[in-house]
Amino acid sequence: MATKRLFFSSITFSCVVLMALAGAGTALGGQAGGFAYVANEVSNNVSAYTIDGTTGALTEIDGSPFPAELFPESVTVDPTGQFAYVANFFSKNVSAYAIDGVTGTLAPVAGSPFPAGANPESVTVDPTGQFAYVANAGANNVSAYTIDGTTGALTPVAGSPFPAGRLPNSVTVDPTGQFAYVSNQLSNNVSAYTIDGTTGALTPVAGSPFQAGTQPSSVTVDPTFAYVANLGSGNVSAYSINGTTGALTPVPGSPFPAGTNPLSVTVDPTGQFAYVANFNSNDVSAYTIDGTTGALTPVAGSPFPAGSNPDSVAVHPTGQFAYVANASSDNVSAYAIDGTTGALTAVAGSPFPAGGGPSSVTTTARPPPPVL
Repeated sequence: MATKRLFFSSITFSCVVLMALAGAGTALGGQAGGFAYVANEVSNNVSAYTIDGTTGALTEIDGSPFPAELFPESVTVDPTGQFAYVANFFSKNVSAYAIDGVTGTLAPVAGSPFPAGANPESVTVDPTGQFAYVANAGANNVSAYTIDGTTGALTPVAGSPFPAGRLPNSVTVDPTGQFAYVSNQLSNNVSAYTIDGTTGALTPVAGSPFQAGTQPSSVTVDPTFAYVANLGSGNVSAYSINGTTGALTPVPGSPFPAGTNPLSVTVDPTGQFAYVANFNSNDVSAYTIDGTTGALTPVAGSPFPAGSNPDSVAVHPTGQFAYVANASSDNVSAYAIDGTTGALTAVAGSPFPAGGGPSSVTTTARPPPPVL
């Protein structure tokens, strides 16, 4: 990991991925299980696991890890659970895979990898599964693609790539599919866009970009609020989202304290809790979210221990489990989430082995088999 971090000098300790909470349409419940995928930036591959729907434990899938390109930095799964996408930092492209719905194995999509911009750092898919977006850190822009719903292949959107700020390192789409947000680490701000629901094209929101903290490294949204982990200022900026325009307004009390060098932020699917991976304090900050104001309050017992240099945090679509990719200990920490308090408890057997330099983790639920 030292190579890439030196590539950006001492400005950043790591590059973040957006942790997509991709699901297969299951209700919040206990029996879904599903799969987890981890991008390993040093070993140039993707680890794949089945998730025990009762305990949250991970079991590596036969054939894992699956090959990626050079320095896979971010992994996401589309909302149907059919396809996975990986942004390859040094290959300047995106690997696309078809997911076997029974085994979770990954098979390259025809035509993969697909070209992106310079140093793609983050990839996400919109909630309709029609469009994919990639933040290109070296090119200061965002590549946009339409997704073939049958094959998973990517086709550039007309007008792509779209301008962003300096060192865009995280991209996310709001759950309504109307807006996209990008954290720009060297501009200390967040670019906001409206999404054309027909073409997938991006248009800057009035007032964009919006001020963040120092070196914003990750952005996540729920339908009402947006949160940004600020690597350099050790805190989390919180914003309310204008549901009509997509504009961001700081939440009273923002920014909220985090650990040392917060690198990744995510919100659970119920919108009750937020979690932040703190790269240099080796832990995870947990917060309750005020449903009216968006303000963050630390959960009792927070922060919770993680591995060495936690780089990415994701919550399972059922809201029962959280997973953290630990970049320097080459493993994944797994936690059960207390549905009332948001507190984290290590899953039996955690941490689970990953590849070299795991930098991103995402999960997808698997619906139970049909009743015959």
